[in-house]
Amino acid sequence: MEEIFLEAELREGKGRAKAKDLRDSGYLPSVVYSHGKDALSIKFSKSALLKLVHQHRLESSIINIKINDEKKAKARPCLIKEIQYDPVHEDIIHVDFNEISLTEAIKVNVPVETKGESVGVKQEGGSLEHLLWEIEVECLPTNIPKNIEVDITALKLGEAIHIKDIVFPSGVKPLNDPAAIVLHVAAPMKEEASAEAIEGEAKQEPEVIKEKKEVPTEGAAEEGKEAKEEKKEKK
Repeated sequence: MEEIFLEAELREGKGRAKAKDLRDSGYLPSVVYSHGKDALSIKFSKSALLKLVHQHRLESSIINIKINDEKKAKARPCLIKEIQYDPVHEDIIHVDFNEISLTEAIKVNVPVETKGESVGVKQEGGSLEHLLWEIEVECLPTNIPKNIEVDITALKLGEAIHIKDIVFPSGVKPLNDPAAIVLHVAAPMKEEASAEAIEGEAKQEPEVIKEKKEVPTEGAAEEGKEAKEEKKEKK
């Protein structure tokens, strides 16, 4: 694993005004947390951090913080705990670190990257669905993989790759559910009914509604009966 170093200085004073002054002068306020020790307030160059951000995936990288005030002390191996951003401008305004031991296993999220082109996509017209972009693993800090590479070349239509199907590097233990789906090749979407079929339905003749015969009312029926009887008597 490539070693990453970040030079820092001890920071005095707290509060929003002090933090603003630091940022205005090109520094970022930061805190290093360590198990069994007091938190350490530090500051470092914002440009130095941004340079590392563009070169590495810092969320799962060990950052060796070298504090210039501690002349004889070794660099502190740390993982980023939290990065705070300005809600309006989205600039980094504060960073928290966790100091770690290189001899104790830790839990980190590692990104998933695909290798090759799926048969199910290339030849069968399916679409690749990436369901799990990161996998949580447990390992020594020195064994954190840069990514988890998954070969999808032989993945056919309707097939999936689960956590249990992936071969992880030695010393790296996956913590996700073994049955969790990481990648899947889905069938192509069914085409909607053609315009011709829709037009054909529109051309169907409407149902002819026949006129209803008038049903005589009870009074009218009685009058008709009396008229027939009078006709018989005249005869």
